[in-house]
Amino acid sequence: MARRTATRPPAITPLRLHDLEPAAAEDLDAHQLHEALSLHDVDLSGRDLEGATLTECELVGVTAASARLQHARILETRLERWDAPVLDASRSTWREVELLGSRLGALDLYDAEIRSTRIVGSRIGWFNLRGSTLEDVVLEDCTLEELDLSGATATRVRLRGCRVDSLLLAGARLQDVDLRGLEVGSIANLEALAGATLDAEQVAALATAFASHLGIRVDG
Repeated sequence: MARRTATRPPAITPLRLHDLEPAAAEDLDAHQLHEALSLHDVDLSGRDLEGATLTECELVGVTAASARLQHARILETRLERWDAPVLDASRSTWREVELLGSRLGALDLYDAEIRSTRIVGSRIGWFNLRGSTLEDVVLEDCTLEELDLSGATATRVRLRGCRVDSLLLAGARLQDVDLRGLEVGSIANLEALAGATLDAEQVAALATAFASHLGIRVDG
């Protein structure tokens, strides 16, 4: 059987939202189902939305300092222009989600399930994906200070037009992860790059790090 050489791209269906009902921050509650709602320019700071389900919703222009979204389910939903020093969505489920134009000091998504999701034009200080499962995910035109994929399983993930200062990969399992064109400052745990695709320029830039990792002395 011939070995497959092409990197499979993420398969993401465009998000289309229709017939949304205007709502306010006070309409959202923890452990409740919220369907087909539109919230604009709202303050969710300090709100406990643990275990809530958002399906076919849009939340645009959101201030969310210390908001809690642990164990939440975010399905077929657009999150746009979110601003928060810390957004805790650990152990949450994201499916067919768009996160657009947002500024987050830390986005905590450890032990999360993230599928068919696009993150575009956003700035994130610490993106914590430790132990998470990612499938069919695109990050585009994003700036990340630290991207932590330690222990994560990532399949058909692409970073396009992105900058990452520090990429952590300890124990990560990658398959069809497309890093071509990614500007990266440093990569920890180079052995975990197996399953990723790099371009020739990136490989050349990492040559010294690869040699050091393999115990190769470069002289002359």
